[in-house]
Amino acid sequence: MIPTKIAVIGLGGISQVNHLPILKKMTNAEVVAVCDINKNRLLSVANKFGIKSTFTDYREMLQSIDFEAVIIATPTVTHKDIAIDCLNAKKNVLIEKPIARSHAETEEIVNAAKKNKVNIMVGMNMRYRPDIMLLKSIINAGDLGTPFYVKIGWLRKQSSEGKWFTKKEDAGGGVILDLGIVLLDIALWLLDFPKIKTISTHNYAINTTNVEDSSISFMRCLPNSIISLETSWSLSSEKDSFYLNVHGSNGNASLNPLRIIRRSEDQQIDLTPFKSENPLALFKKSYTNELKHFIGSVRGLNPILSTGDEALSRMKIVENMYKSAKENSEIKV
Repeated sequence: MIPTKIAVIGLGGISQVNHLPILKKMTNAEVVAVCDINKNRLLSVANKFGIKSTFTDYREMLQSIDFEAVIIATPTVTHKDIAIDCLNAKKNVLIEKPIARSHAETEEIVNAAKKNKVNIMVGMNMRYRPDIMLLKSIINAGDLGTPFYVKIGWLRKQSSEGKWFTKKEDAGGGVILDLGIVLLDIALWLLDFPKIKTISTHNYAINTTNVEDSSISFMRCLPNSIISLETSWSLSSEKDSFYLNVHGSNGNASLNPLRIIRRSEDQQIDLTPFKSENPLALFKKSYTNELKHFIGSVRGLNPILSTGDEALSRMKIVENMYKSAKENSEIKV
């Protein structure tokens, strides 16, 4: 098997802890080049993972090295330009969330992918957590009946300590674009992408000045489902808190840990798997599954999930969340 040649742009924590270690273990993928503007970090990471070709300018990398796909894990402010240049060079792209700072920037990226007829996938690794994948299959099988209410939240420290991360002009937003967009994606995916009817969002800046660090949203979906979404960097306790509750007409499910209950007449049937893994192992596996899926899509073995068109829809919802918070009112979508 000839491995798929991969380049990685941006060598921060997510690349060092997840992307590179996982890719190095895959037999059908080879990291042929890495790029980062920090030369010391670039050389250190390349040496650690045995990667010979290093670049501080991704444009030079595009001209010098032959590869089929690229992972973009740079600050959000750089996503649009890097992604469009890579797409114009006919490279398949996996871009870490959020895809861009705005719906308008997202549209430019998606149009470039369509113009060049190459794949673009947005990093929504939580879809690939084994317990969430199992929950999705349970819902698709109809064991919970028709799902009508998803309550989901994530309270944890911010994903990056970089100064750019809390600057609106660089990051596009705060906790909504860090954690909220991931939870929104899960909720929409579990409900099979319903259309949003109304959005009510309240944002708070408790420990930040330029972006929100806590956000609470309530969304009404067509025909009659509801999403409740809570994210925060400032409300977190000693340990991270991630929860997900799905209520259906014939049962309900929740995690962490995973528990699935189906109602049958006057009885409750426990469909929970006997074995459950710890959240850290599940989180690590989510990146492994995501990268395997991306490589598979590049090789033509499976379709893309978390597509550019889905990203456009998510970013439109996100912009309405910010609009609702700014106007302090419920927004009709």
